Amino acid sequence: MREIGRRSFLGAMGSLAALASGSAVAFAPRHFFEKLVLPIGLQMYTLGADAGHDLDASFGRLAEIGYREVELPNLLGHNAREVKAAATRAGVAITSLHLPLLAQGGSFLSLASEAGRIVDTLGELGARWVAAPILLIPDGMRPQPKEGSGSAIARAVAAAGPDIWKRTAALLNQKGEALKPLGVSLAYHNHNLEFAPVDGTTGWDILWRETDPSFVHFELDTGWIATAGLDPVRFLKTCSGRVALLHIKDVAAGNQRNFTITMTPAEVGSGILKWDKILPAAYDAGVRHCYVEQEPPFVIPRMEAASFALLSKLF
Repeated sequence: MREIGRRSFLGAMGSLAALASGSAVAFAPRHFFEKLVLPIGLQMYTLGADAGHDLDASFGRLAEIGYREVELPNLLGHNAREVKAAATRAGVAITSLHLPLLAQGGSFLSLASEAGRIVDTLGELGARWVAAPILLIPDGMRPQPKEGSGSAIARAVAAAGPDIWKRTAALLNQKGEALKPLGVSLAYHNHNLEFAPVDGTTGWDILWRETDPSFVHFELDTGWIATAGLDPVRFLKTCSGRVALLHIKDVAAGNQRNFTITMTPAEVGSGILKWDKILPAAYDAGVRHCYVEQEPPFVIPRMEAASFALLSKLF
């Protein structure tokens, strides 16, 4: 680890002694998650790459804050057994893993891998959910000068038209059908580009129509839904029965509606989303795993942003 990055990460974790004392508030009787006996989780993407440099410290600090489960964006630079062992020592369950639909540069595994390999990895982690983090990226996608990766992906997806969404749906069906008999459930995670108009419909509508509810569930990301200009509460009501996982992501005042994987984030509870309405609606829709997540840039250390002290005060 670069020394500057190491000092920053350890310093952020060192500040948790004060934050951890706020977790008593989080478990007050009125707290939403406790009332429903529902553990609150974290998508570890929030912590950045440094989280994998000291697994025991990372999982231990999350447990101190009050997290009881996590979703992994990858294996954090380790093998599945090492990650599971560290999580178990901290008393944190790993319940979901993100895997790309196709192998990407340096990726250890993808949903295109043989089903047995996926199931073995999930088994070592103790997880039963695998989530596709984004659709199939069109071949040959290249950012133009001064173009961000989100804008480049959105441009390539728009140029590909409805076919890229249909191909994504077909692959999701195929993988979900293969994994279900082996005890692994598949979900698709949205961004905001799913809601961009495409030939009189949207990518979301195509995925919803063309994926089999028996094999494909959805992991809804509240921040990206709001960034697409939609009301997360109303949207959750349209998804009842097929949404099982939720990303608890907030956005700042002034966040601009767009379809290019761009947002102005906020720490959960300090933004504009109405958690006292969103979380009950999510539970009613079938969500049983909730993962706090934040996009960069961060204005406070990442581990502090992972604290749900602000969220807990709402209930």
